[in-house]
Amino acid sequence: MWSGANRAAEEFYAGLLQEFDENKKGIRKDPFIYEADIQVQLISKGQPNPLKNILHENETIFIVEKVPLEKEEPSPIEELQSEDTAISDLSTGENVGLLALPIGRARQLIGFYTMAHNPNMTHLKINRPVTALPPLWVRCDGSDPEGISWLGAELISTSSNITGIVLYMVTCKVDKNFSVNLEDLKKSHKKRHHLSTLTASGFARYELFKSTALDDTVAASQTTITLDISWSPVDEILQTPPLSSTATLNIKVESGEPRGPLSQLHRELKFLLVLADGLRTGVTEWPEPLEAKSAVELVQEFLNELSKLNEFGDSTKKDTEIVKHDAAAVDGSIECLLTVRGDLDFAEQLWCKMSSSVISYQDLVKCFSLVIQSLQRGAIQPWLHSGSNSLLSKLIHQSYYGTMDTVSLSGTVPVQMLLEIGLDKLKKDYICFFIGKSLSQLKKEYFISPSVDTQEQVHRVQKLHHILEIVVSCMLFIKPQHELLFSLTQSCIKYYEQNPLDEQHIFQLPVRPTAVKDLYQNEKPQKWRVEINSGQKKVKTVWQLSDSPPIDHLNFHRPGISKIKSDRFMTEFKKNLKGWEHK
Repeated sequence: MWSGANRAAEEFYAGLLQEFDENKKGIRKDPFIYEADIQVQLISKGQPNPLKNILHENETIFIVEKVPLEKEEPSPIEELQSEDTAISDLSTGENVGLLALPIGRARQLIGFYTMAHNPNMTHLKINRPVTALPPLWVRCDGSDPEGISWLGAELISTSSNITGIVLYMVTCKVDKNFSVNLEDLKKSHKKRHHLSTLTASGFARYELFKSTALDDTVAASQTTITLDISWSPVDEILQTPPLSSTATLNIKVESGEPRGPLSQLHRELKFLLVLADGLRTGVTEWPEPLEAKSAVELVQEFLNELSKLNEFGDSTKKDTEIVKHDAAAVDGSIECLLTVRGDLDFAEQLWCKMSSSVISYQDLVKCFSLVIQSLQRGAIQPWLHSGSNSLLSKLIHQSYYGTMDTVSLSGTVPVQMLLEIGLDKLKKDYICFFIGKSLSQLKKEYFISPSVDTQEQVHRVQKLHHILEIVVSCMLFIKPQHELLFSLTQSCIKYYEQNPLDEQHIFQLPVRPTAVKDLYQNEKPQKWRVEINSGQKKVKTVWQLSDSPPIDHLNFHRPGISKIKSDRFMTEFKKNLKGWEHK
């Protein structure tokens, strides 16, 4: 019996160690299979984590569960099933519960993990010193009397030794009218661990904003803004956090919300990315035009208007009128947040017309041919902002003196020309907003430097746009004070000066509860948790209420309850430290 358990522990540890080593080397692969019916997957930071609603830490962990059943190809008879049956099958979806293990099997696997790391188990055929592996979590089916949904084990180690192990047990149930009170939880904790002293700390999360889907055909964006509040001591279950608490805003924004005030600007950015990808890959996926007229028609009309003004020597006045016309095309909902630029120069106005109407490479060639011909004839003398290094700007400056370089509109030249003026325009748009709102001076010029290659400039403009989306989302939905907006902007700038674009990144900003009290004091929390600690034995009980199931593999639906949101999901999370017993 013991020899079989020893071999099983050795094999289980060997599989975990190989998975861990390959992950460190950057080798990604499918979960490894243990004893035919068990699969183990290493979940790293940034990957979907089934324990995200339970664990605070965003750490690397092993997830252990059943090997999912392979879906069989339907037979011709099965394909002719009734419509009612087909609808029922589709609505069920993937049953994650099939991945859960019986509690006995889960305890056995936790035991193997514990045995392998126990420094006193020297008879095991494992290389010493034992490598400390990430925490192990086993998905349970809740069929035991306690209804356990997860078992976990985490090592306690120093720089050179594994000194103990923390064992976790998670239970969850749905109860519309829960009757638990704080004193009962404290008494239960004291009785379980034979303790006399303890402390209770609270945590609450409030959902301030979450994007919803426009309809069934358009998925909701991943934009969410939540407020996390922590405090101690806790006076009662569902206590409203006091103003002496510690609070943090969590902000995750996905760019391109179609109903948002930046939708037009985001479309320009997407067109810029199309051009950049075309230069990089040689293939350009032209978007659908916004204008009824062709790009060539719009550019010709634009040049004709400027040519008429040039005849009267009043091109500056007309330029301003054209700018106002273009600005009117921008979504009016921006005006309350963004000052629409009234100083678009010739190249920027040309970008606005071409980015909304160009649908082919031939359009680019014809449009730039018209512009160059007008400059060569002296029909227009457009004004430009200083500081631009684009090819079109150089040609315009040369035209002032009656001599222009010959430009061959072939190959990648037309695409590069439009990309350059688009980069100039968008950089100024973003800078004007941040400086106009006194949120940043962008003194380091990281985001606007022309000294890096074009592809890198585009990447940095993407970062600027994401920062703008974050700031505007907060202005719209939580209306923070300027001091908070300034801190948020600086935090985003600092992050993006050192990291690549990541719209899944959650920006965290400490705030004073007094500054955001109106956002949460009269609202119900999305999640409320109390943590009862006993410092001397390093054991704790965590009891949590949430408005959605924190466990994805158990069925919490009950007869007679049509709206799951009306329930409270009670999750109990028990942590116990075990030291190693010496023989």
